[in-house]
Amino acid sequence: MDTMIETPTNRSRLPAGVYLLGFSLFAMGSAEFLLAGVLPAVAADLDVTLSSAGMLITAFALGVVVGGPPFAVLSLRWPRRTALVVTQGVFAAAIAAGLLGDYSTLLVSRAIAGVAYAGFFAVASVTAIRLVTPDRNARASGVVISGLSVAMVAGGPAGTLLGHFTDWRGGFWAVVALTVAGMAACVLGLPAAGAAPTAKPGVAGELATMRRPALWNMLAVTILTTAAYMITFNYLAAMLAEVTGLAEIWIPAVLALFGVGAFAGLSIGGRIADRRPHLALLGGTVAVAVLSLVMVAAVEQVWAVVPAVFALGVAAFVVNPAIYGRVFAIAGTAPTLAGATTVSAFQLGISVTPVLAAAPLAWGASLTSVSLIGAALAVVAVPFVLLDRAGRG
Repeated sequence: MDTMIETPTNRSRLPAGVYLLGFSLFAMGSAEFLLAGVLPAVAADLDVTLSSAGMLITAFALGVVVGGPPFAVLSLRWPRRTALVVTQGVFAAAIAAGLLGDYSTLLVSRAIAGVAYAGFFAVASVTAIRLVTPDRNARASGVVISGLSVAMVAGGPAGTLLGHFTDWRGGFWAVVALTVAGMAACVLGLPAAGAAPTAKPGVAGELATMRRPALWNMLAVTILTTAAYMITFNYLAAMLAEVTGLAEIWIPAVLALFGVGAFAGLSIGGRIADRRPHLALLGGTVAVAVLSLVMVAAVEQVWAVVPAVFALGVAAFVVNPAIYGRVFAIAGTAPTLAGATTVSAFQLGISVTPVLAAAPLAWGASLTSVSLIGAALAVVAVPFVLLDRAGRG
């Protein structure tokens, strides 16, 4: 049976397998976020320019965006536990190979790791909802996604710190070790029956799901809302240093508050979204718009920016479980390709933020202009949320 049977004694908590998937996503996601912190060291060690080193970030993002959906199709008939272990194995091997080679090897390995990461994320999301009853899908998805938020605010910085004490490769070797631990956890902690689809999924069914306009509407919501809060987060350290005038030692602590807020948002959003997904979607999106505007003024004062950063983290991650809940509700019995495409949409939302910020900053606009862009993106997302609510029936 594909869905784990929950009894009255265990309905108050999610199955352990859901948390194992969150841990594995944390391990793999840390590789995405720690590279930015060691980029100058990478450039110096490999004797390339800083812009060339930056292409390593782009390669990973392209692997996620372009490679995830095709990999999801190729792995459709695999048992889910097998797909999870294989994607983690390919990811760990790619990261390790990149550390042992030159710049070209590292560039190719980052793209391969991005494909494996996207494949794992998609299969993990589907597996999580198969381990719980349908009324808890959004909450289970929220726990898995929380691994990514931990990677963003803890895994990346911790890996960067480790790299300073060893060399830039130290943090990535830690990622490899944690990913291997995640593989072992999946083998030992996920039931073979619960991690594999009972029906034989077909490519035709998955592609038919992708033709549904409602799904593409939710992908638009995903890209817009992700870019809306990530554009502020990506430039938050610079704003704290240049606008707030915060001492460098305190900046990581304020950034971590975003992660604390994200945890709270995932918990709140997961519980609301299982019953009222559009309340979570609309409430979170509007809150991101409002708080992005608040940030423009709040960043001038420490006492104001600290709670604003926390609140923005809450609002941002209230939305995410609801997105997955709606995607899987729309996809029905063929969720794998839809899940992989949603992962790509999240990554695309993150990746477009430097492009969106480049023009105003190049024209001499203040750093706080990025928050204005974030507010505008969130406002544009609202009609798409309303369209989804109107078409739900």
